[in-house]
Amino acid sequence: MRHAVRPRTLPRSGPMPAPLPRTPRVRSLIDADALRVLHRAARVLLDDLPQLTDRLVAALQEQEPAYRAAIEGDATTTWQEVHRSLRHSISSLLDPRGARDAARRCSWKIGATRAEQGLPLDALLHAFRLGGSLVWQGLVDETSRAAPEDVRLLVHVASDVWNFVDEHCTLVADAYRQTERQLAWRRENRVRLLAAALLDGTSRIADLPEAAQALDLPEHGRFAVVAVAGGGPAGCSGAQAVLGPGVRVHWHTGVDADYGIVPVGDGEEPVVPEEQPPGVRVGVSSVVAGLSAVGEARRLADTALSLCPGTGGTIRLTEHLPAALVVSSPGLGAALAERLLGPLAHLEPADAEVLLDTLATWLACDGSAQRASRRLYCHRNTVLNRLRRYEQLTGRSLSRPTDLIEAGLALTARTVLPHPRQT
Repeated sequence: MRHAVRPRTLPRSGPMPAPLPRTPRVRSLIDADALRVLHRAARVLLDDLPQLTDRLVAALQEQEPAYRAAIEGDATTTWQEVHRSLRHSISSLLDPRGARDAARRCSWKIGATRAEQGLPLDALLHAFRLGGSLVWQGLVDETSRAAPEDVRLLVHVASDVWNFVDEHCTLVADAYRQTERQLAWRRENRVRLLAAALLDGTSRIADLPEAAQALDLPEHGRFAVVAVAGGGPAGCSGAQAVLGPGVRVHWHTGVDADYGIVPVGDGEEPVVPEEQPPGVRVGVSSVVAGLSAVGEARRLADTALSLCPGTGGTIRLTEHLPAALVVSSPGLGAALAERLLGPLAHLEPADAEVLLDTLATWLACDGSAQRASRRLYCHRNTVLNRLRRYEQLTGRSLSRPTDLIEAGLALTARTVLPHPRQT
């Protein structure tokens, strides 16, 4: 009996070997055929570029309201932009390496230009996607007409076409946003420069209409300027200063203070609370007429701010005009203080201080010795005796209006000047 001979097998020393990969030749041939079909159709589109441009412009006019307005405003410029973009796009299908940089520059320029013109970004991206759809449909239609059997090959290059569209949509968006940021910075910087010129008093008459528009302020309105400095633990200044509810103001950040230009109605005064957060000092100018006078109002606000105590609060210039006169001319204020208060220098400092405090309190009480005595916790006659002693030492008469005015200004100078005389 014959026994079947079993085929000899080699012992397995590891996992089954993976099947050999398919040769890439078939794939390469398909890709080459697909590129041939793509290039043939793309050349036809390039030859028919004006008609393709017309179709895309018509589609934009029909489907995109923002472009409809742009086309109605300047049809030639829009047509040339679309024509240039399509030419670069189709050229990139024929020569990706050679045409890539020019196509990217074209898309970037379109994004930047449309941002400058204020065309919405969504409309711009819609236009690029419409253009991509139109080119793809043109490729399919031309291939169907010339060689229907080759349409299936376009599937192999579809991703390349749409990747190109996506890449250029990203480019356009980047250019648009970068330009938008630059434009915003320029606008903000221009607003800062216009506001600074108004506050410095250096604005040209010809610039006032632009300043009014940029700052949203009436050119011929009435204005006050608010100067704000200092801050508490939270650092409150500038636009954080409380000006009361509903107060319209344009803020400008300065070196030593922030300034608010406040429009004021006829017969009104700016609404600024007396109380401010701890350490916040606010100076309010008197009201001026017209943007051209804002520089003067800023100087008045600085004067008011210089009168504000370090602990904070609000000083309205119109309520402190004598003090404003003194700080506006500190040399004259110091000379007046020396003339009116200097004769007390030979006294003991404590005695001089008592006389000056009594005089200041008597003036604050409108010349009433009785009211002054209550504030000073002394007898009425004591107040009168101290006032007579002041008159004897200085040779002034508090019953003479001129001497009374000078005495009040001298006391103000002693209080508000940066380095008051120590008596």
